[in-house]
Amino acid sequence: MRIWDEDQLALREGMRWWCRDLAAAGHDSAGHGDGTAGQDTGTSGFAWDAWKLVRSSGVLGLPFDPARGGAGADLPTTMFVLEALGEGCRDGGLSFSVATTMCSTGVALQQFGTDEQKDRYLPRVCSGELIGAHAISEPDTGSDALSMRTSAVRDGDHYILNGSKSFVTNGPVADTVVVYARTRPGGGPLGITAFLVDTDTPGFTAGRPLKKMGLSSAPMSELYLDGCRVPADRVVGGIGRGYLVLEHVMKWEILCSFIINVGEMQHRFERCLEYARTRTQFGKPIGSFQAIAHKLVDMRIRLETARRWLYDTGERLAAGEDVTMDVAIGKLLTSEANVASGLTAVQIFGGNGYMSEYGLDRELANAVAGTIYSGTTQIQYNRISSLLGL
Repeated sequence: MRIWDEDQLALREGMRWWCRDLAAAGHDSAGHGDGTAGQDTGTSGFAWDAWKLVRSSGVLGLPFDPARGGAGADLPTTMFVLEALGEGCRDGGLSFSVATTMCSTGVALQQFGTDEQKDRYLPRVCSGELIGAHAISEPDTGSDALSMRTSAVRDGDHYILNGSKSFVTNGPVADTVVVYARTRPGGGPLGITAFLVDTDTPGFTAGRPLKKMGLSSAPMSELYLDGCRVPADRVVGGIGRGYLVLEHVMKWEILCSFIINVGEMQHRFERCLEYARTRTQFGKPIGSFQAIAHKLVDMRIRLETARRWLYDTGERLAAGEDVTMDVAIGKLLTSEANVASGLTAVQIFGGNGYMSEYGLDRELANAVAGTIYSGTTQIQYNRISSLLGL
């Protein structure tokens, strides 16, 4: 684990203060850490007022070129600040929308965009003026991205996109979507291309927001492309290189999204520890009972294992190493640890934990999503076993 310097510590402390301002402004919408009820997020509504505060924080520009409005932070530093976001912000959907915009659009452009694309889009990503998304999964293919059917056919200096995408986070509110489409039928990974598609493009339609178990303030929808004409200069990374773009973006998305979860797990652990010290039963704090103490030990072990694995992987990715297996392990490890942490918290709080007033139900529902998005737990098992030569 690296030792953080003064500038990095200042960035993280700034995020902590911003989270306090967010709560003070009444946007602590997933339940407060002190047990008081927050705003019910059962509807699929984007927190526009909270997004204005996100824009003021500067978090969206962390890893990007200072010449285009970014802060120029490396990946581990970006993760360090995002962990503080997870620890301090109780609105998991808002945090997820932040990571989605940063990675789906910003990271794709930073690594693979042309100078014109970067000049046009990155300053607005960094400022939060532009909300981003990416469209990968389809109704009939799900996790099997290589079987996508959305097509892109060249027509002069444009491409015509046809097809539909499902489960698109930020879909109902995005300004620009990175759409992955097939430019060569039967071409396998080399037949996929990434396109920057502005959502006001004729032929592009976002479906209605979908109601979900959790992460409700990160709206999700299907997207429809019906003769959608996209200029050829909106291709990201080159024709047939879309899968390469996707692989890079997904590494960043997993590391950034799940280090936020680590921050959430840290907050949850501290809350459970305090409850175990102050809640008394049979004349003693419940933490003095071995059954509760061991649950807290398990929470701490899972938390520290996930944290260290993700930071180690982030360091190695930033150094240019192949971390394909490490990212899969980190995603699997952290997502399952987060669900276990949520269940344990409910059990430690007992009857109170089952009450929505305490917010643990929303945290648990949010955690379940992590075992599905960015590749399900089962997909990660398959990927790891394949990399082991099995």
